Amino acid sequence: MSAVESVFSWPTRVYWEDTDAGGLVYHAQYLAFLERARTEWVRALGYGQDGLRRDHGLLFVVAGMQIGFLKPARLDDALEVTVELRRCRRASLIFAQTVRRGEETLIGAEVRVAAVDAEHLRPCAIPPALFAQLQAQEVQAGRDD
Repeated sequence: MSAVESVFSWPTRVYWEDTDAGGLVYHAQYLAFLERARTEWVRALGYGQDGLRRDHGLLFVVAGMQIGFLKPARLDDALEVTVELRRCRRASLIFAQTVRRGEETLIGAEVRVAAVDAEHLRPCAIPPALFAQLQAQEVQAGRDD
């Protein structure tokens, strides 16, 4: 697993199916944007979701989320979705994420993800080698490097 930049950024565009009747991104679609960015963050570290399940018997599931909607995104907007690992615990991860349009922050979210055993879907410890690799990606709040 290689190190990624402290703030991972995943580009996306707003398509027709992402919007409501008013042409604004439907609020639930932001969850999909956040999920896809976290999935790409894990992939950039050298792990696909299926590989985590197959090789480690591990799944990451969203256990909680706080989200602040600041400004709407619109049809055809080019967006950047950021991912920062703020805390790595033995059986959970806490991410800070944003959705931005240029320099404008449209939403901010804190996402708590739990590690669960793929077979029984019960909380489990992250395997030691993977845990060490994830800990190396931890970004302290307020740090810009």
